[in-house]
Amino acid sequence: MKLIRMLIPGKILFGLILLGLSSCNLPTTDSANTNNQETLTSEQVSQKTTTNNQACTLVENGFGSPGQVKLRVEEVVTGLEVPWGIAFLPNRDMLVTERPGRVRLVRGGKLIPKPVATINVTESGEDGLLGIATHPNFTDNQFFYIYYTADKNGSQVNRVERWRLSQNGLSASPDRVIVDNIPVAQFHNGGRIRFGPDGMLYIGTGDAREPQSSQDVNSLAGKILRVTPDGQVPPDNPFAKNPVYITGIRNTQGFDWRDQSTLWVTDHGPSGDLGRRGHDELSLAKAGDNLGWPTIYRCESKKGMVTPSIVWREALPPGGAAIYTGNSLPEWKGSLIIATLRSQHLQRVVFNPQFSQQVERHEVYLQGQYGRLREAIMGPDGELYVSTSNCDGRGNCPPQRDKILRITR
Repeated sequence: MKLIRMLIPGKILFGLILLGLSSCNLPTTDSANTNNQETLTSEQVSQKTTTNNQACTLVENGFGSPGQVKLRVEEVVTGLEVPWGIAFLPNRDMLVTERPGRVRLVRGGKLIPKPVATINVTESGEDGLLGIATHPNFTDNQFFYIYYTADKNGSQVNRVERWRLSQNGLSASPDRVIVDNIPVAQFHNGGRIRFGPDGMLYIGTGDAREPQSSQDVNSLAGKILRVTPDGQVPPDNPFAKNPVYITGIRNTQGFDWRDQSTLWVTDHGPSGDLGRRGHDELSLAKAGDNLGWPTIYRCESKKGMVTPSIVWREALPPGGAAIYTGNSLPEWKGSLIIATLRSQHLQRVVFNPQFSQQVERHEVYLQGQYGRLREAIMGPDGELYVSTSNCDGRGNCPPQRDKILRITR
């Protein structure tokens, strides 16, 4: 028996919890803990104190309480096919990636019929044209970056490539490969790319269904990578001459910066890997951190690894994620807003102002109203933009196909 100190709002509770519990009493979608780490079951509590006095919230049922902040949803554009990433241009045009391999232009609220670029992608499962980001000095150089799945000498690779947009914004041409040979699998391909406040390019990759690769610092799989805009390794990366920045990731499709040096990172739970399912998570991470996959799971802790801030037992899974910085919904300011796929809602996560790693509350918005949601990104107008992903083979594709939505008051 071991004494565990539990934090529960309004009081402190001490309880005895048996160690070495397997998940045999859990539903069949959960699996045994193969790492001999402490596991909290549904018969226990949904919050566990970690060694740094921060709490990991384990959401056993559902996804959170209904959100109370009033909002309005505007349809910006329709007629898209699996819009995966959005990049805003200085003139407020939008470049949008479609997973089958097209970069589209949205100008003045209208989708331009002819693609800006058509990329030769391989598309199966979660492959294809995924993330997009613009260079911090886009006004001067017209550069944008894409993450896509390519055929390389008969083998699939995920690749980050730089392109140059024409002056009129209607066409683009390839410039150079930034990162190549990122491992590929039918699932867990990552794909989100964003420039950080330091001007570096951050690249989220999946474990490509090889869980142990997430712990291998010499593998590009299951990581957040960090490179210069030209694809070089920054000298201050945590591993010398290595683009790896954060390890121990299953499959991130969303991250944003809490401050200059720390990121909120969402991660998909396992899809049957090691006999486990569900348990998507959100963690606070910095350079060199290890998010633990596949060594730790749920709200487990292990020295040298980051315990998540919140874990959902039921699969969301999370798409894009953005810190809300706008003024239309002042109640949301500083919250992380996560687009979710299978659970078809926007997830708002509010953090404890005294303990930044700890979740204060989490809420659900737009439940089932717009189907699967993929991207979530703040626009230059201070509004949150979200894309649907109903035509990706896992949702119900409507006659208007996929949409981009603006979330406002």
